[in-house]
Amino acid sequence: MKIALIGYGKMGQAIEAIALQRGHEVVLKVSIENLEDNTIDNIRKADVAIEFTGPESAFDNIIRCIDAGVPVVSGSTGWLNRYEEVKTYCSKKNGSLLYASNFSVGVNIFFAINKKLASLMTSHPEYDVQMTEVHHTQKLDAPSGTAITLAEQILGENNRKSKWVNHNSDQANELVILSERVDPAPGTHIIRYTSAIDDIEIKHTAHSRQGFATGAVLAAEFLHTRKGIFSMSDVLGI
Repeated sequence: MKIALIGYGKMGQAIEAIALQRGHEVVLKVSIENLEDNTIDNIRKADVAIEFTGPESAFDNIIRCIDAGVPVVSGSTGWLNRYEEVKTYCSKKNGSLLYASNFSVGVNIFFAINKKLASLMTSHPEYDVQMTEVHHTQKLDAPSGTAITLAEQILGENNRKSKWVNHNSDQANELVILSERVDPAPGTHIIRYTSAIDDIEIKHTAHSRQGFATGAVLAAEFLHTRKGIFSMSDVLGI
């Protein structure tokens, strides 16, 4: 499989290492130093593109891959206000898109656990819920995309919470997400249900970028022969 890496920072380099180990070929690497190479013609040299950039460029990069007719796996966060627009465009162009806020196999299992726990807790109003996420200081967005996914899952199950906020709050309808930026910290997410009697807590801690990178390559292997819009749940059968 020939891969285009749109975004060649630390994550892109980790993805390249895993891709090569799995017998794939990287035919395009786009970083801040060679943005002129980020063209439709160059992207078309690949069977699939993996896009890990930033909030300011992710949308345009994904659209460019769709216009090139190349399936695109995206792990960029901070641009999801335009996600529905991308989905509509992808469907119109008969393209292939797989977006995930987190590609780690462990995190996607954690998502499933979080949703189940939120469902179980909805009939127990004596418990309040709060989230904490910890990442390295170079992470630009807060809360993390993973934290937002976890929060949206909880909101979907808990009728006592109507929105999430990224600060402390004493409003009963607000799900608090506290963001901490500490080096080195690839990523920790904690969901805690608290009552006067006891606490229930689930936690995921990443030890390196390897889990994210492996999941991204698995997603690319899944997507490159398919048409449509997918998620990591499709890749992992969750």
